Amino acid sequence: MTAPDTARHRPGPPSRGLHRFTRPRPPAPERCELCGTAVDTGHRHLVDTAQRSLACACPPCALLFARPDAGGGRFRTVPDRVLADPGSAPSAAAWGALHIPVALAFFFHHSTLGRPVALCPSPAGATETEIDPAAWDTAFAGSRLAALLEPDVEALLVRRTDDRAVCYLVPVDVAYELVGRMRLHWKGFDGGAEARAALDAFFAALERRATGVPGEAAHP
Repeated sequence: MTAPDTARHRPGPPSRGLHRFTRPRPPAPERCELCGTAVDTGHRHLVDTAQRSLACACPPCALLFARPDAGGGRFRTVPDRVLADPGSAPSAAAWGALHIPVALAFFFHHSTLGRPVALCPSPAGATETEIDPAAWDTAFAGSRLAALLEPDVEALLVRRTDDRAVCYLVPVDVAYELVGRMRLHWKGFDGGAEARAALDAFFAALERRATGVPGEAAHP
């Protein structure tokens, strides 16, 4: 029995006109969500206070909405400052009174709700935890960072470890960046070594970037 002539049935290379369908497509450039202008990787963000979401912004739109009254106050430009103050982290007792079930959380003033909100990074994303306003007042009484916190667009990021607690005032998009990193690296019940290394690297970068509160020396 003669072997079948498979050569004539073997698919040949794609024609030149089909190459664009066989190659991976480059990612679409990010664009300003207000005017549609392409933005670079270091672009700013706006907080949509009505939708509780972040929007990419080009420099002109970011500058426009840096004014609190622009656009009726719905969109607000996220600042880029990172501040540190060694005395701003809540004590262990104050942290317990906040009923935060983990050792990492960020807090911001929600202007629509009229109260502070706590969110905890987790493998499922940012988990919101209700906090008692009185417990908030006690935990951050005398905190210079809490006094400087801009509603909606900045957060107090707190991390507690066995030997110390740190607190930074950060842009709210930085806090959500941490949420994304934890989701990416989390393994198993406690996160695993990779997630802990990513967390250490994130806070080391914050420490390098941070300055002291206005009028004070930079954070050591």
